Amino acid sequence: MDANKKKLLEELELFVLDMDGTFYMGDFIIEGALDFIRICREKGKKFLFFTNNSSQSPENYMKKLDRMGCKITRDQIMTSGDVAIRFLNREYPGASVFLMGTPPLEENMRDSGIHLTDKKADIVVAAFDKTLTYEKLEKGCTLIREGAVFLATHPDINCPTDTGFIPDCGAICAAMTLSTGVRPRYLGKPYEETAQMIFDKTKIPTERTGFVGDRLYTDVATGVNHGGKGLLVLSGETRLEDVAASEIKPDAIYESLGEIGRLLASH
Repeated sequence: MDANKKKLLEELELFVLDMDGTFYMGDFIIEGALDFIRICREKGKKFLFFTNNSSQSPENYMKKLDRMGCKITRDQIMTSGDVAIRFLNREYPGASVFLMGTPPLEENMRDSGIHLTDKKADIVVAAFDKTLTYEKLEKGCTLIREGAVFLATHPDINCPTDTGFIPDCGAICAAMTLSTGVRPRYLGKPYEETAQMIFDKTKIPTERTGFVGDRLYTDVATGVNHGGKGLLVLSGETRLEDVAASEIKPDAIYESLGEIGRLLASH
C-alpha cells in the first residue's frame, strides 16, 4: 500500500495545500509540515497554498506562515477570496457588491477594483465573516429577496481551530438560505472556478496536481472532480471512518503532511 501511495506522489508535479487542519491548527503548526515543504524543494516539486478561509488576506497568511518558519512568495498562496475577486471582475464588471466579510477581504476587494456598497447592491457576497452582525445578516437577506445575486466564497461549514470548530461560511449561508429560500453560488474549493484559476496561474496540468487537505467535500473533491488527485490527510476534520460513508473517495489517505514528506523522501 505504501508503495502505491509513494508512486502516486512521485507522479505529481504540484501539491495544492490546504492550511487549516492540514498545515497548521490555529496558531500551531502540524508536526511534519515544515519537513514536507523542505522535501518538496529538495525534490523539485512545486507547492501552492490554497485556503477556503477568506477571513484573512493572502499577505496576512504569508506573515503567519513566516512566523511558523515557512517563507513563501505571493504566487505560492491563493484564497477563495482571490477566486471571488477574479470571478466578480470577469463576470460582473462594475457591479455593486454588498460584502459580508472581514476588513482584510474588504480591503483586497477594493484594491482589486470591486465596487463595495452598504446600500442597494447588485450582488451579495458571503464569506467567512468573523465580524458578522445581525445588521449584516438582515441586510444581505433583504437584498437577496430584492433580486441581488447571491455568491459565497466557499462552502465550508466549520473552521477547525486549536480549541475546536467554529461556524464558517457554509453555516452563515445555510441561515441565509433558510431565510430567503435562495442558495448561493459557491466559488472556492471544490468548484470549477478554483480549479481553473489554479491551472491558469501554475500552467501545470490538472492530472499532475494533487489537492491535499483534511476535508473530503472541499479539498479532496477539488482533485477528484476536476481531473486531479485528491489526497486526504487525517490531521484535521475528517476521520478515517468518515471515508466509507462519503461519496467522495480520495485517491490516497495519509496521516499528515509529515507522512507525505517521508514517502517522498524515501528511496
